[in-house]
Amino acid sequence: MTPLPALWMLEMLTKKQIPKGRFTIAAKHHITIAEIYETELVDIEKAIAHYEQSADYYKGEESNSSANKCLLKVAAYAAQLEQYQKAIEIYEQVGANTMDNPLLKYSAKDYFFKAALCHFIVDELNAKLALEKYEEMFPAFTDSRECKLLKKLLEAHEEQNSEAYTEAVKEFDSISRLDQWLTTMLLRIKKSIQGDGEGDGDLK
Repeated sequence: MTPLPALWMLEMLTKKQIPKGRFTIAAKHHITIAEIYETELVDIEKAIAHYEQSADYYKGEESNSSANKCLLKVAAYAAQLEQYQKAIEIYEQVGANTMDNPLLKYSAKDYFFKAALCHFIVDELNAKLALEKYEEMFPAFTDSRECKLLKKLLEAHEEQNSEAYTEAVKEFDSISRLDQWLTTMLLRIKKSIQGDGEGDGDLK
């Protein structure tokens, strides 16, 4: 079935679930719709809207883990679309929700790391203040490789040292491979270092 008729059917099915109070089923339908927009129609704004709706329904059913998964999708896309404040709020919210959970707290450092990178793209001082806040909220963050990288990047940025910035990223990447999202965000920050804006957009 082509995407548009499939979407229409799913949206009809979803609307029927709400009066019956079947919010978990409605949430799952919204994820499927979001994935069609994401992969087949490549309409990221609409994908975001459906992931947000799914998260709302999951929250209403107290399925916080499922809600967080949807919200993290929203945050990743929001940052790509340069909606940094939206991404920051979600990463901070999910980080705060997971840092006290023994099974999930290891992931919290990733969310605070991503929030800090979004801050960094907008403003270096914001990133410094955010980093201090995250270390205070979640002391385990201080010893993480992500936190140490952020401090090196902030120092390199303050000194407008493109080489030191690249070297810090390379060192991190040699142990923890950077995914496409992180690479994109780190490149955006690097371009704000004087003299690097006309570079080849490389981190390595």
